[in-house]
Amino acid sequence: MSASLKHVASHASLLRDVSAVSPEPSTAHLDAIVVPASRPNLQRLIKLSAVLSVPLVVLCSRRARIQKVAEQVKATPDARALVVDVPDRYQLLEFRPRTSAKAFRTASAGRSSDLSMKRNIGLVLARLQGWEKILFVDDDIDQISLGDVARFSNLLDRHPVAAMASTHFPDNSVVCHARRLAGFGQDVFVGGAALGVNTQHTAVSFFPDIYNEDWFFFAQHAAERSLPKIGEVRQDEYDPFADPERAACQEFGDLLGEGLYALFSGRPGLDLKDQLDVATSDDHWRLFIEDRRAMIQATSERLSARRGGGWSSVQASLLRAGEQLASISPKVCAEFIQQWRIDDESWQRIIPRPDTALSEAEAMDALHLTDWIPRD
Repeated sequence: MSASLKHVASHASLLRDVSAVSPEPSTAHLDAIVVPASRPNLQRLIKLSAVLSVPLVVLCSRRARIQKVAEQVKATPDARALVVDVPDRYQLLEFRPRTSAKAFRTASAGRSSDLSMKRNIGLVLARLQGWEKILFVDDDIDQISLGDVARFSNLLDRHPVAAMASTHFPDNSVVCHARRLAGFGQDVFVGGAALGVNTQHTAVSFFPDIYNEDWFFFAQHAAERSLPKIGEVRQDEYDPFADPERAACQEFGDLLGEGLYALFSGRPGLDLKDQLDVATSDDHWRLFIEDRRAMIQATSERLSARRGGGWSSVQASLLRAGEQLASISPKVCAEFIQQWRIDDESWQRIIPRPDTALSEAEAMDALHLTDWIPRD
């Protein structure tokens, strides 16, 4: 089997690490920090935006309620935030992605998440209001420094995207957490949890509704080995093995992301189109699925040997991941990549022009979002 068709423990070669570089003066500051929120306590991010004097946009759903968030903003000196309720089954403009089809939801074990939708709303809102640089920060992220923000602002003068990695508590899939526990090498890649975007770039992509949606968003830059890594942040700790269904819901996106980035890591010098031509073949995914099946099995066996049969929750998660993998065909993987390419073309047609400049109220009307609290 070609090395490019095996699980790659680290994709660091695809990054341009600038975390040790002193930030240079930037031509502009960040226009907004955008938080796709589902948790109730956002105080640290509200305080961060106030300290930085950067307006905050909080896109709320699930346990994040706009009135509660607005009260936290009001109680924080110098904080300013646009707080928006994102309703269930919200439809963004005329964008109806093919990658959200039933076959792909089934492959994702019925995964239910609105994270991609809220990030896409943030991109469209930025275009509607004429913002240039935004910083996406997830609601479980901490320890973004002033230096980090300066690096973001500086790099976004010259790059469409830049990102950070959560390594203090590793931002990995359930399977990759298990690999680390088993003693296998396992790195942490940058992700959407702390992601800067120059929204005025003419080819800003979208976030598909799948686990590892951020890897698809910046895939072109990873393929070109031009994705800047700003530094590292801390993610709140949680037990990745508490519910085996987490592993099942992640498996399709993890398989696709790792299989695609294995191509990037193993075939340097090819542009994204050439890489995707390979990734739309059933043969690529047949071989990668075989390797992933063997990888999950080896992880389970290593854990059994190291733990003497203990850690049943880890083994249960690996078992569930393996069961879900067995239900995924090479054809559905290749089809997802094909539909993702079509979706990106559709996205480029519906996203507002870079020179748009609406007011806050006009932007909310254009997005058909009716329940929101203005910044001032």
